[in-house]
Amino acid sequence: MQSKSRNRHGKQLSSWDVKRVMRFLRYTCVGGGTFLFDLAMLYLFTDGFGWSPVFAAALAFFIAVSINYLISRRLVFKGTTREFKQGYLGFLLIAGTGLVIVTGGMYIMVDILQWQYLISRILVSLITGLWNYLLNLYVNFRVAGKPLL
Repeated sequence: MQSKSRNRHGKQLSSWDVKRVMRFLRYTCVGGGTFLFDLAMLYLFTDGFGWSPVFAAALAFFIAVSINYLISRRLVFKGTTREFKQGYLGFLLIAGTGLVIVTGGMYIMVDILQWQYLISRILVSLITGLWNYLLNLYVNFRVAGKPLL
């Protein structure tokens, strides 16, 4: 007899529940990897090139988001109904809203509150990561209409 997955309340999980959780875990891994790349570029641009942390964060974010799209399209949002170019444009539009959150958050934390720029960027990423995932899941890649996650 095949064992079935159960949630913490002992209820049986459907294959769709497992699929949602796996998609979110893949997104978290891809996003975590590209975020580490984002931080490395932010450090290079800020400490290496002497650029403003707010400008450097914006540029690093754009580059990392583009790489994230390529990986996410293949590994996270399989089954998308979007063509590549249309999906990338949608991804960039959603990332643009995330960019507003990143630059606004960085400005507040670094320029106004005088917090360290890498710590600030990590804190801002928690908001933008969830924001970008939900918008891409439900709006851009259209693999949802399905329950959250």
